Amino acid sequence: MICDASALCQAVQSETLGLWMVVMPEGQSVVAENFDPIDATQALSTALAALPKSVLRRMQAAGEEVLNCQRVLRKTSSNVVAELLRHQGTFYEWNHFPAGDAIDWETHSQYYYHAHPKGERPGEHGHFHTFLRYTGMPSGVAPAALHHPQAPNDNRIGAHIVAVSMDKKGYGIKMFTVNRWVTDETWYSAVDVARMIDMFEIDHTFPSWASNRWLSHMLILFKPQILSLLAQRDARIAAWRARNPGLDVFEDRALEVTSECKIDVEKQIKAIKTALMA
Repeated sequence: MICDASALCQAVQSETLGLWMVVMPEGQSVVAENFDPIDATQALSTALAALPKSVLRRMQAAGEEVLNCQRVLRKTSSNVVAELLRHQGTFYEWNHFPAGDAIDWETHSQYYYHAHPKGERPGEHGHFHTFLRYTGMPSGVAPAALHHPQAPNDNRIGAHIVAVSMDKKGYGIKMFTVNRWVTDETWYSAVDVARMIDMFEIDHTFPSWASNRWLSHMLILFKPQILSLLAQRDARIAAWRARNPGLDVFEDRALEVTSECKIDVEKQIKAIKTALMA
């Protein structure tokens, strides 16, 4: 499922709860901070105008921090990716950077950057995978009950939140979600992963203070798109399982990327400003 962030759908309001939500497979809903996931049928600024001003202001502040990180890096002819890879040795496809991943043991957040072989993801230099580790899960969440049982949670990295694609100049160009086998994560429903987005923060200097702050604030700036991607992810998984009964969909190598969304920092910030004035 492809979600173009330049054309996002009309939000659906629940009159019962007075909250913004999207209906999920099997009757579940994503409800997060009173705003909803949005996908691909409405102009970005119009869709964002439906969000509470408090949410928009938080997104705006995150956008300013993202731009500031990019600004200070440009002053030394660097960028988010170059700074991340500094002193990390030769950049090999598939290897995790930084070595051993970047982990904040206080926030239980984790990420790594890597690249696929040339040609697999056109226009991309590489991408970040972001996670919340199993030791930091919000209260009340539990691994999804799957038809094919998962290994114990502490045997895996935690929950994958979203991946962020980077171009060769070191700027973010897409966000996407992946099937379970891709990162060997423990699978949580979109409803639960939605609660993890705000918990992601790498609040230290390894491998780069600027790169860590940039990535942490990108998840705030594009939270509506991430919620949409998670909803699409679960819908794609459900549809794939329905077409392939008896197959362990989470281990099916034919299904890798489960949802994808173009992103543009400047356009997102401009749309937020327009929505705040509405």
